[in-house]
Amino acid sequence: MSLCILNSRARVGMDAPPVTVEVQLAGGLPCMNIVGLPEMAVRESKDRVRGALHNGHFQFPAGRITVNLAPADLPKEGGRFDLPIALGVLGASGQLKTEGLPDLEFLGELALSGALRPVQGVLPAALAAREAGRALVLPRQNAIEAGLVRGLRVLPADHLLEVCAHLNGEEPLATYVSEEIALVATQYPDLSEVRGQPQAKRALEIAAAGGHSLLFLGPPGTGKSMLASRLPGLLPALSEEEALQTAAIRSVSGLEAFDPARWRQRPFRTPHHTASGVALVGGGGNPRPGEISLAHLGVLFLDELPEFDRRVLEVLREPLESGRIHISRAARQAEFPARFQLVAAMNPCPCGYLGDPAGRCRCTLEQVARYRGRISGPLLDRIDLHVEVPRPRPEEMNAPPDASAETSAQVRGRVEIARARQLDRHGKPNQGLEPREIDRHCPLDEDSRRLMAQAMARLGLSARAYHRVLKVARTIADLAGREAITTLHLGEAIGYRRLDRNPQG
Repeated sequence: MSLCILNSRARVGMDAPPVTVEVQLAGGLPCMNIVGLPEMAVRESKDRVRGALHNGHFQFPAGRITVNLAPADLPKEGGRFDLPIALGVLGASGQLKTEGLPDLEFLGELALSGALRPVQGVLPAALAAREAGRALVLPRQNAIEAGLVRGLRVLPADHLLEVCAHLNGEEPLATYVSEEIALVATQYPDLSEVRGQPQAKRALEIAAAGGHSLLFLGPPGTGKSMLASRLPGLLPALSEEEALQTAAIRSVSGLEAFDPARWRQRPFRTPHHTASGVALVGGGGNPRPGEISLAHLGVLFLDELPEFDRRVLEVLREPLESGRIHISRAARQAEFPARFQLVAAMNPCPCGYLGDPAGRCRCTLEQVARYRGRISGPLLDRIDLHVEVPRPRPEEMNAPPDASAETSAQVRGRVEIARARQLDRHGKPNQGLEPREIDRHCPLDEDSRRLMAQAMARLGLSARAYHRVLKVARTIADLAGREAITTLHLGEAIGYRRLDRNPQG
């Protein structure tokens, strides 16, 4: 009887827990059993391993082979364990030297020819391998993604034979050298292309500076979607740590191939209004991230907000507050980050023309209330800025392009300065301030307190809305370069609570 032990990583949400692959050979009828809660793809690895060893001209042991994936109570999925299982069989049968195995971790799916195929969720495994102080052996197609983790020794290979030659000391694998990735310059739509709408542009700047959520309210065709698409171009660039977080989410989602040239771009997700709750927050038998996690540190744009199922919208309430989403299923639980910036757009009434100067709207007050009632009060409370987007005047649309119109780059410069003030003051954007931090960083003078009291009485603001008004006022003051919040800043912040008023007001 002989035993070989290797290190690998499973995939559970955003985590990559360690998995010890134990391969034991014993006497008995020839068979191969895999234990340790393997799913179907893992159980089928025995056939892929057998084919890869035969085509690599190795001898497949004739005795009883037992593969244990420990810990036994952790579900295992996918083909990522093919490579360590194959190496374990070779090590246990004496066809492979095992001295260097403790310092390495292995990931990779095997083709029947022995070629290595890429796997999903490599970035979390790479981060965990660095923390464990081990090198990572993986398919070459995954090397660029794993190479984003600084301080990790990455050993890419194309074939099982290359890994065996490395372990036997015949031909060492070359350590992957991460080259400076040429980032693609993102061509975001420019703010200067939007005609008119000065208040909406101002709201976009405030939202970008403080990380605030935003709701555009206006008739069809006034530019709500056009404005929302400009927000990513106003946001500061992602730091390397933030970019790693967003790249890790995309890696475990498996929805798109990793693009090294775009890994530092902020996400912009636009799910359709027919999206389900699971599509929005994530889930499934093996929980995967949804749209709100894929929009982490970026923008989630929900167009035609009242057309979403109300139960779907309600799932946004918790992540808007906490920045995380916890998914629980009968057998598995997972937690994903969801610190996204919500931008939504809606019409003011069912026909869309409430308040139109031409008088086209014939909706009754009851119809308007029922339409807006599709969005619950608690969800509206969590949206910081409610901004009207009226129909542009004909002269604005017919005028030639204005060369003096502010570009996204000009606005982004002011946003970066305001965001830097916030990070220096309390280490995060104003939107993330806790109540005790609001008291410390958003003090009001006597005039501002009176104004706030009047606004709460007339608009019926909740305690949550009160705090959000203060956070928006803090951002407006930061954009103005002022340390103290004045009645001017507070008055502008109160003016952005449009939907706290009467629908016909």
